[in-house]
Amino acid sequence: MSNPLLKIRNLHLSMHSFDGKAHVLNGINLEVKRNEIWGLVGETGCGKSLTGLSVSGLVSSPPAEYHGGEILFDGEDLLGCHEQRLLALRGNKIGMIFQDPTTNLNPVFTIGTQLVDVALAAGASDPQVLGLTVGASGRARRRAARALAGDMLDKVGIPNARARLDDYPHQFSGGMRQRVLIAMALIGRPDLLIADEPTTALDVSVQAQILDLLRQMVDEFRMGVILITHNLGVVAQTCSHVAVMYAGNVVESGPVRRVLEQPAHPYTRALMRAIPTRDVKRGALFGLAGSVPNLLSPPTGCRFAPRCALASPACHSALPADREVAPDHKVACVHVSAMKETSYA
Repeated sequence: MSNPLLKIRNLHLSMHSFDGKAHVLNGINLEVKRNEIWGLVGETGCGKSLTGLSVSGLVSSPPAEYHGGEILFDGEDLLGCHEQRLLALRGNKIGMIFQDPTTNLNPVFTIGTQLVDVALAAGASDPQVLGLTVGASGRARRRAARALAGDMLDKVGIPNARARLDDYPHQFSGGMRQRVLIAMALIGRPDLLIADEPTTALDVSVQAQILDLLRQMVDEFRMGVILITHNLGVVAQTCSHVAVMYAGNVVESGPVRRVLEQPAHPYTRALMRAIPTRDVKRGALFGLAGSVPNLLSPPTGCRFAPRCALASPACHSALPADREVAPDHKVACVHVSAMKETSYA
């Protein structure tokens, strides 16, 4: 069995504000191997994006404070790395696709200029990215970077790619701008890609193209991927594994087919019941009672207990440990055996 490319162990993160300290990540555990696409799902504010940003070292401290855990990338603890080391890893070993292409592409520079800058930065750390030897001239490096930028735009499916290097972001559609961000994230040939809702606000046909492209890139580059999304349909279509997050905890994780077809945590079951189908009548869609807890003063024990119909005194006394209910399928709930006897549908 291969070693994980990324291993997050017992990660705790708090954010300081004028209102107090919010414990936003509460012992995250996650392992990602090459050729795996992990979906992170859960309600807004559950810690999905902060988990991804923590891996990239893009959470500012202060206001953030890590007070426990490890983020091991190829065996190296990223939480102990200096900023220069993180700069060398970003774009080369760890790529990131941000959520909104409108705000993550500079409107006053051409697409080519922005891609070439990323390629040059990647080439400075690893000359092989540009296909050059150490000591190549600045002119040769820039020429190779522009050629690589054109190749990557072509690879992500932008027609007439090399001519479009001289276009500005406003001359691209939303789907095309998202493809540019994917090209930018892949130009350094990363081992790990973190995609933060890469298909948000895209129409269904463009979304399908982006997800197909992502799977192709995983097969070609043997990457590991963390796909952050609210859409369980996207997870079912694209991911090999899924981790369900709630209020800073991973409550269930495992192979995507197993988790979605046989959900074992009451929160996962609630999410599955809330998916509309053609048989659901108007006004009959299931909704989960209650609201996400205030992380300035979170409940003791299981954070889902205040909304859970199965909650018992044991749920309020301590955070439940992960239990393996099937190979690689883990659930953080003390009532796993009781749930096995009950259908979620």
